[in-house]
Amino acid sequence: MSKFRKKKSHRPGLPPGTLIQVGEKPVEQVRLTLIDYDEYHLTELTSQDFEACVPFRDKPTVTWIHVDGVHRIETLQSLGNCFQLHPLTLEDILTSDQRTKIEHHEDYIFIVLKNLFYHEAKGEVATEQVSLIVGRKYVISFHERQESIFEPIAQRLRSNKARIRKMGADYLAYALLDMIVDNYFTVLDKLGDRIEILEEDLVKNPTPEILHTLHAFRREMIVLRKAVWPLREVINALGRADSTLISESMNLFLRDVYDHTIQVIDTIEIFRDVLTGMLDVYLSSVSNRLNAVMKILTILSTIFMPLTFIAGVYGMNFRYMPELEWPWGYPMAWAVMLFTAVLMLGFFKLKKWL
Repeated sequence: MSKFRKKKSHRPGLPPGTLIQVGEKPVEQVRLTLIDYDEYHLTELTSQDFEACVPFRDKPTVTWIHVDGVHRIETLQSLGNCFQLHPLTLEDILTSDQRTKIEHHEDYIFIVLKNLFYHEAKGEVATEQVSLIVGRKYVISFHERQESIFEPIAQRLRSNKARIRKMGADYLAYALLDMIVDNYFTVLDKLGDRIEILEEDLVKNPTPEILHTLHAFRREMIVLRKAVWPLREVINALGRADSTLISESMNLFLRDVYDHTIQVIDTIEIFRDVLTGMLDVYLSSVSNRLNAVMKILTILSTIFMPLTFIAGVYGMNFRYMPELEWPWGYPMAWAVMLFTAVLMLGFFKLKKWL
């Protein structure tokens, strides 16, 4: 159940906007990465001190601040004070079990997303929260772990061969959204390979271990659906918003991300249908195997019923039984029983019950 519900660590009754970190508490240091750029210049620095970012607040260039780790409340408060972020926004950033959503504020747009990654050691899909603050000339992204998922975007900025250096902060926000959605496809490809292998094993030998794996896959589909489905609403709201922070030229790019999101949702639904079908196949296979066993047992019981009757008749302890004095009585009883068994087997073969 830990995938579906995270325990709250704060006490009830606290004032709204109280900054208490909810979720796993990592031990790594919070790392700030700043990239300030325009079409001709780029400045990049990495620090654990927020004060290094303050001089770039009022520059006319586009500033991207990426925060790896959200457990240091002092850093978050400093960023909130500098960029005038609402206390409830900061609280949502610290609470790592937020639903995917979008909030429009006067000076910025707040977006909460779920990033997916495949946990190789555990063989399962895990989720992590990514928060975006989109301003007029800046974008602030928050990531729970220190493994940077946006490094390809940083490489595009450094190369100065892509469109991104010529565009504004809204295009940078689109690029980050598109990166997360593209990562969904990578995770789904790995899940698809595992499902194909499981399907082959199911056809060859449906074991109880396969049933447990099927249930684990179905739980993962629930996690994926919970993470991805609200994203289409977020992208729709972002494209239809009347905010001056998102230019009209971005609608085409946002529609492209929306189409990719729908494709991801369709793939998840296909996987759910496939897993449901596999579960039906497993139950049918188990039922057929049980029916085959019961069929054999029924045939054997039917064959031995007349044999048991004959043996029961001649097993009675009456004194006067003519067959008891016959020299060939014992072999004759065996011959009758064998003939009866062969006759019944032939009848079953004729009816194609065997």
